[in-house]
Amino acid sequence: MITSRHARSAIRVERLQATSLFSNCTKGELRQIASITTTKDVAAGSVLAYQGTAGREFFIVMEGSATATRNGQVLARLGPGSFFGELALLDGGRRTATVVADTAMALLVLTRSEFTALQYTAPSVARKILIELGSRMRHTYELHDGPSEAGTAAVPQTQTASL
Repeated sequence: MITSRHARSAIRVERLQATSLFSNCTKGELRQIASITTTKDVAAGSVLAYQGTAGREFFIVMEGSATATRNGQVLARLGPGSFFGELALLDGGRRTATVVADTAMALLVLTRSEFTALQYTAPSVARKILIELGSRMRHTYELHDGPSEAGTAAVPQTQTASL
């Protein structure tokens, strides 16, 4: 019989795998990431990130939805499988957007210190995450600047803007 702890871990692994940021990770790597994340439940209307404040956490949406805005402009609608706060993992700098829960939400949270530890204990995972973040940043630039010279259409704003 599967214990509730094992069931929760399996759900975390499943949700991580469904997130583009972790889609190239092996099951073992996903289990390692799942073991260091924490869960957080928030109510509708909760502010998850304030633009301009220091970022120390990265969030993965497991359930519910949120809206990300910058200077009052909607950047993205976030739902299950979406993530935000990734720049905080890289540099701990200020938040580039405000994110507000539209509904009650279940989130997985990874702090910057946990990500730093992951870089040392599982460098292959950290490398995969950094590659995906680079790709996401490119998509964000395309959203801002329009189609690339190669004529590729910009990606839709839903779940792609780097926050």
